[in-house]
Amino acid sequence: MYKIEFGKSGIQVPTVAVGCMRIADMDSKQVDAFVDTALANNANFFDHADIYGGGKSEEVFGKSISRYNREDFIIQTKCGIRNGMFDFSYEHITNSVDGSLKRLGTDYIDVLLLHRPDALMEPEEVARAFSYLKESGKVRHFGVSNQNPYQMQLLQSCLDMPICANQLQFGIMHSPMIQSGINVNMYNDSAVNRDGGVLDFCRLNGITIQPWSPMQYGFFKGCFIDNEKFPELNSTLENIAEKYGVSKTTMAFAWILRHPAKMQPITGTTNLQRLKDCLNAANLSITREEWYEIYRAAGNILP
Repeated sequence: MYKIEFGKSGIQVPTVAVGCMRIADMDSKQVDAFVDTALANNANFFDHADIYGGGKSEEVFGKSISRYNREDFIIQTKCGIRNGMFDFSYEHITNSVDGSLKRLGTDYIDVLLLHRPDALMEPEEVARAFSYLKESGKVRHFGVSNQNPYQMQLLQSCLDMPICANQLQFGIMHSPMIQSGINVNMYNDSAVNRDGGVLDFCRLNGITIQPWSPMQYGFFKGCFIDNEKFPELNSTLENIAEKYGVSKTTMAFAWILRHPAKMQPITGTTNLQRLKDCLNAANLSITREEWYEIYRAAGNILP
């Protein structure tokens, strides 16, 4: 698996990250197999959040990686979501990190993301929390999730470290930040700029986009692979996948990786074969013609 620069952090990371949202209900042998499969495929960047499984995802992961050296892993986690609210206060951010460190069984987190925007965010307070976490050695790099350009600019204005990543929903069946760029100045729904030009903003400012739920359509409505609702897309994916001798899952990830923004999509499966299929996309480069063929098969009309 090739690597990409992670924002302006100065570190190189695998181009596909391993999502751990669904591992909370797995037994220890299953979690070990999950971790071992990822590492065997050169994927050592693992994405967590303090709310995944009510914290249990971090806990079972921490027990599993105790078999290895801590330096073998790049661990990212997120904080800021509470029951019925978002909270970017100094106290919540720092307490959340302490909780994650304990559950993960480590003394540092490689990357901390703010999980969804907080309407009551005070950037100076977030900056104070980030500075404390960095100076104390608890967190090395920072980023955000689901934020638009102005939200990131507001936060960055108070930070003395770069925002390295922005985690955004993106995939073949959820591509508004692609559609608006293609349909500039058109009278159609796809021309609506829903995110303030976040794709170009991140590219201009060296912020790595991490697509979450890349295999989903809508907001957690389900996977589009082998879904009878999307016959044309699945037929197109299958035809192109057969050409390369890979699965449709691999092709769906390869479609994301073909974009020059050098995104880092996050897997969402606990099925070991599907996990390997996702990671295998890093070894594949599809053509421009194939990328647009898949884009059109998803129901997008070129102007």
